[in-house]
Amino acid sequence: MTPLMRSAIVLGLLSAVGPFAIDMFLPALPAIAADLNATVASTQGTITFYFIAFGLTQMIYGPWSDQVGRKRPLYVGLSLFFVASVLAAMAPNINMLILARVGQGLGAASLMVVTRAIIRDQYTGYEATKLMGLIMLVFSVSPMFAPLSGAALITVTGWRGIFAGMAVAAVVAMLVTAIWQAETLPKEHRVPVHLKTMGRGIRTLMRDPVFMGLTFVGGFGMSAFFIFIASASFVYVETFGLTPTQFSLAFTVNAMGFIGASQAAAPLMQKHGALKIILLGVGGFAVSMCALMALALMGLASFPVILVGLIAGFGFMGLVIPTTMVAALDPHGEIAGLASSLGGTLQMVAGGIMVAASGPFFDGTPTPMIGAMTVCSLITLGLLLVILPRARRIMAAG
Repeated sequence: MTPLMRSAIVLGLLSAVGPFAIDMFLPALPAIAADLNATVASTQGTITFYFIAFGLTQMIYGPWSDQVGRKRPLYVGLSLFFVASVLAAMAPNINMLILARVGQGLGAASLMVVTRAIIRDQYTGYEATKLMGLIMLVFSVSPMFAPLSGAALITVTGWRGIFAGMAVAAVVAMLVTAIWQAETLPKEHRVPVHLKTMGRGIRTLMRDPVFMGLTFVGGFGMSAFFIFIASASFVYVETFGLTPTQFSLAFTVNAMGFIGASQAAAPLMQKHGALKIILLGVGGFAVSMCALMALALMGLASFPVILVGLIAGFGFMGLVIPTTMVAALDPHGEIAGLASSLGGTLQMVAGGIMVAASGPFFDGTPTPMIGAMTVCSLITLGLLLVILPRARRIMAAG
């Protein structure tokens, strides 16, 4: 096994823990709402507040990993995730479940931000994009199998058993980290965390329009997926009458476009350049979502139409996410942890805000979900067009 493939497997498994905490319990959302006497909006809060906690905490883990190395923050995050999963399994009401989900987000954030920094420690450019694509392949096991495993657990243990399963996943991830993940930041390259230094780094990043633009291009692309995650179980189960298992299979099919495209991102980037691939992905994503929205407004958004439309939309998004991540971080290797943290925080908070903003419009039909996703796709297109001239000059000079 090559070092690149080994890194992909280990980092992919670690990165999948956080999404697993979302995807695994999606089939249970209607059951959770019924069991805890909660509204749809408050049940969606278990996703919204997870995203916000996940995003904000990355600002801690990134700089901390620049100071102490990459492995210690991983252990702390996994420990928090384990404790919060146990509390979620015992939650007596929706407010306590939301609080436990916040705890899961606080822990899972370390896995996302630190794995990105580990990639940047070892690779840049094409190799980094290739590794990111391989990680996405492992990472993609989550939307494929997490809902199915969640649906299986529901039938045996009820929804609470899903969170017990997440606690077990945290233990497995900790063992993987201890045994197979080497420390990638030598002591001589570690940077002490000083508020002044951190503030200077944040100002540098936030004054970089290309970094900020690419971060939000990827962020609003992910926001569309977050909206789908928060709404799909109610639309598919309650509107189209799918069982939890059928929903899980539909969710898996929707993820296939993203999986395939993310694997194509690295070779396409090597051949055509990052910006061309990002432009293709963003443009295709916007066209796909606008077409699906038009069909919804005409009353033609049947289950097969939505399934096919989202496969196309998520396929184009699969080109955007790994490529924007690498392109945003490439010029900032000396503060990779901080850049990864800030980028992840901005993206997750944007996703949480978009889910919360779209929640009041949800009426159980597909149209509000598709409409919110279409808005996200148009925002990504507008942002990319704004930064495109400057990005071309910077990348040409580099």
